[in-house]
Amino acid sequence: MIHGFDLSNPLICEGIVGEGCGGGRIFLIEESILKAYDPQTNEAMTLLKDIHMPRTLRKKGCILYIECEEENIEFDLSAMAKRKAV
Repeated sequence: MIHGFDLSNPLICEGIVGEGCGGGRIFLIEESILKAYDPQTNEAMTLLKDIHMPRTLRKKGCILYIECEEENIEFDLSAMAKRKAV
């Protein structure tokens, strides 16, 4: 557990410092909302709403990958925008 977050939960991932955007933050999907939590300020920011039936969340570089039952979503942290996965 880091900062009270269970990183074994498939809907929570950590942004590694030096690995693109969002380093040091915790990303999570809670009640169909993608959030970024900053442990330094203890503040959470809403990134994306209306995520339907999410299964997993992972991060690589500046992209958050969200696997849902009916679609896959990519959220670009550098553009702060959603795009449908190819």
